[in-house]
Amino acid sequence: MKSFKGLGIALVTPFNEDKSVDFKGLENLVNHCIDNNVDYLVVQGTTGESATLTKTEKKAVLDFVVKINKQRLPVVLGVGSNNTAEVVTALQTLDLTNVDGILSVCPYYNKPSQEGIYQHFKAVLSATDLPVILYNVPGRTVTNMLPQTVLRIARDFKNAVAVKEASGNLEQVMTLVHNKPEGFLVLSGDDALTLPHIACGGDGVISVVGNSFPKKFSNLVHTALQGDFDTARKEHYDLFETIQNLFADGNPAGVKHVLQDLNICKDYVRLPLVNVNTTIANKLTELTKRI
Repeated sequence: MKSFKGLGIALVTPFNEDKSVDFKGLENLVNHCIDNNVDYLVVQGTTGESATLTKTEKKAVLDFVVKINKQRLPVVLGVGSNNTAEVVTALQTLDLTNVDGILSVCPYYNKPSQEGIYQHFKAVLSATDLPVILYNVPGRTVTNMLPQTVLRIARDFKNAVAVKEASGNLEQVMTLVHNKPEGFLVLSGDDALTLPHIACGGDGVISVVGNSFPKKFSNLVHTALQGDFDTARKEHYDLFETIQNLFADGNPAGVKHVLQDLNICKDYVRLPLVNVNTTIANKLTELTKRI
């Protein structure tokens, strides 16, 4: 199994003006990330606007990333739903030949109990031999996957290899780090909390800002993991205001605006998302020039 320690990039899905997938922009983005010291690529996570991609588009995007990547980095695929059977079917029928791991979000909208979450992931983990990163993001799913549930899953299933923890709760992070089984990774799902997350004993991040500034954010992550917190702290504060503004008017609208400023891809998003407002756009452009 590949390790997902360090910096993973939750890739945006670039669109053309007609909202079709912009494959040239996607090629630019993948190479931009690979050339700037990231550790792995995550396709069709939240930042990739996976909720608005058709099954045909999802396959085309995955196949294209695999083609451009040329096995240079591990590829993680987002496969999640609030319908457990749908996730199981996807894992059993998708061509995952060139996929190194799965990112699977805690079921949303249904508001399952902790036992329901455990049973959901039991079914998901039993449907594949690939390593699975659990994804806890209660700000989007409503239900918080508690540390006790994550740890139970981690102990019961050898292919549960990590959790992307995006609760924003550092006490929750510390509970996971302190009690996790050997080899299980605790990854940050919040760019702004990556430095304290690693300082608490975490293992890296699956990042949004890394799309736009992979080299700088990679330096933050890797120096922090090496214990060089003076360097990591400098990089953190260099990026801190940018990270705040990236999310101020919706993700991935913020990071797509920056990627347009960097001439990597356009800033088109699909409804119900819209572009960032003028104030945030101007601020992000200013911060991008500064960086």
